[in-house]
Amino acid sequence: METCDVAVVGLGALGSAAAYHLARKGADVIAFEQFELGHVRGASHDTSRIIRTSYGKPSYVRLARSAYRDWADFEAVSGERLVTVTGGLVLCPVDGPYAAGDFASSLDEVGVPYELLGSEEVNARWPQFAVPDGVETVHTPDSGIVHASRSVAALQMQARAHGAVLRDRTPVERLSPGGSGVVVHTADGNVRARKVVLAADAWTNRLLDPIGAAVPLITMQEQVTYFRPADPDAFDRTRFPVWIWEDTCCFYGFPTYGEPTIKAARDRSDNLMTPEERTFVPSAELLDQLTAFMGATIPGSGPALRTVTCQYAITPDRRFVIGPLDEHPDVIVALGAGHAFKFTPAIGRILAELAVDGGTGDDISEFAVGKG
Repeated sequence: METCDVAVVGLGALGSAAAYHLARKGADVIAFEQFELGHVRGASHDTSRIIRTSYGKPSYVRLARSAYRDWADFEAVSGERLVTVTGGLVLCPVDGPYAAGDFASSLDEVGVPYELLGSEEVNARWPQFAVPDGVETVHTPDSGIVHASRSVAALQMQARAHGAVLRDRTPVERLSPGGSGVVVHTADGNVRARKVVLAADAWTNRLLDPIGAAVPLITMQEQVTYFRPADPDAFDRTRFPVWIWEDTCCFYGFPTYGEPTIKAARDRSDNLMTPEERTFVPSAELLDQLTAFMGATIPGSGPALRTVTCQYAITPDRRFVIGPLDEHPDVIVALGAGHAFKFTPAIGRILAELAVDGGTGDDISEFAVGKG
């Protein structure tokens, strides 16, 4: 039987980052992707993702700071510019479920600079917004954009350059933990690995269920829409920030990035469906909801131009799951709960450290399997 030090299952963002960091550490790595590399069935395609330190929990702020360092390191290794700093806003209606003070407290604890702004200050500084009264805003100058599909492709390229074997169009049928490692079963043959990194996102429980280790996971089809403003220059990344509207219905968006459009979406719309049920057809109701929000809050956003679907696989509390299974410690799980792209190189590094070194210097205790 073919053997390796570590097998990686899933080559989206987190799996590709794990394969790169494992290979960089000198591990013998075989990574499996059930579809073609760069496919659009998961959550790692399209262009832009928000990168930020502005979280309401210090554990995420600390991990985000690590991620910024890891992004810079990977940019130096790959020779690619993947992160663009624009500044960012988190807008919290005072009668909503999220408090700007929680973001401020977390940023204070970790020592990240920010500003607290009222609605009038936001509208004066960025007149593209029409933020109503009763909204508190956290401005973090380090927020920005990371290129999604280019980042994944670069991670895969560097993984191969460091010796990893990437096998696309090779579905993993099951895992058999036991003895000295884990057997990875595929139609093309089996591989025995000392450790397995499972980064299969919405397909995670397909492999965990049979070994009695399923994690709570909700899957849904999400969508993002590109709007065509009449004055694209007003939304240039030097003049307009990334932004997140934190309320019962959460929305987020971007400045122009590579084309004269601005991208926006609702976060977690609960358009529930499994990967097998996924239609790839955007919801007209969700588009109407987003268009109404954009027209009221960013009046110059213009008409919707196109809508792209993606997939969310989230834990009930949106908590990351990073670490070995209690029942099968040679299987290390990575779940990003629909908001992990910004952390990609840090999570990949942590997974490699767990697999090769048996531990990591980052505090990931909050993300342990079964902790939620």
